[in-house]
Amino acid sequence: MKPKYWFPARSPEHGWGWGLPQAWQGWVVFIGFFVLLAAGAAVLLPQRAFSFMLLVTVLVALLIFICAKKGEPPGAFPRR
Repeated sequence: MKPKYWFPARSPEHGWGWGLPQAWQGWVVFIGFFVLLAAGAAVLLPQRAFSFMLLVTVLVALLIFICAKKGEPPGAFPRR
């Protein structure tokens, strides 16, 4: 049985990484990322810019980690 990936690999023409989610779990992660980003901006900016940058760094690292664990391996397309 082929594993169900939350995030498809991007084609080589479009760079390395993952595309938009293809499973509902991926959409929950994707939307949650943007909700937390917007909430952090509303609460932390402009008084705590460094804290906001730290939050963005943590959120992006978490998103990349989830994509790496639940997404199709990047570069999974056959070479031409």
